Amino acid sequence: MTNHPTNTPCALCTSRKFSLFSDLPENQVCTISDHKNLISHRKGQILYYEGTKPLGIFCIKSGVVKVYKTASNGKEQIIHLAQKGDILGYAALLGEENYSNSSKIVEDARICFVPKDVFISSLHQNPAFYQRVTKSLSHEIGVMEEKLTNATQKSIRERLAYVLLQLGNSYGVEGGGNQKIDIMLSREEIAGIVGTATESVIRLLSEFKKDNLIELEGKKIILKDRRALARLSDFYAG
Repeated sequence: MTNHPTNTPCALCTSRKFSLFSDLPENQVCTISDHKNLISHRKGQILYYEGTKPLGIFCIKSGVVKVYKTASNGKEQIIHLAQKGDILGYAALLGEENYSNSSKIVEDARICFVPKDVFISSLHQNPAFYQRVTKSLSHEIGVMEEKLTNATQKSIRERLAYVLLQLGNSYGVEGGGNQKIDIMLSREEIAGIVGTATESVIRLLSEFKKDNLIELEGKKIILKDRRALARLSDFYAG
């Protein structure tokens, strides 16, 4: 069920500091706040479908959303997981195109919808904001190029190790020298991020556990040896 909670003013929103709206002047923040609509979404709900026309942008106040494409065989290729402060849909909106992907709620979320005319007006009124949005789009292109390189040059084992490290960076909770990935993803969803079959992910996770790289706690994954995973993924995790 979707419901409409009381709108939180953008000036008081704790996720704003993580978003593209963080440096907007007060008058523009007030305009966006007056026209946005905060909606609560439950896990499994679709936020938007590939091929539909964008009518505005979505700013995530809380929760997790997966952005994905569906192949002809019905399998999902997850492009990325969006979280608190992330904005979705602005690339299609600016390009005046239909959505090139779909998005679905992974963890219960509260998301603000900002109408197209309000968002575009903010861009026109604020060159610095326009530049920031452009920079964000350029960054997304770079990330996609890196993922394409990984998909063509890394083995499935290397890609899974890399994905686990990235999930740890974004959703990790430290404890006793280990790091729990505090997000509930199905094995199918992890396979969708890695770009492989679910059976391969299940088998490799079992191997990682046997090699003492990870521990499994139900659906949750605990990273026990980040350095070894970094070496395996050919990625320096710091």
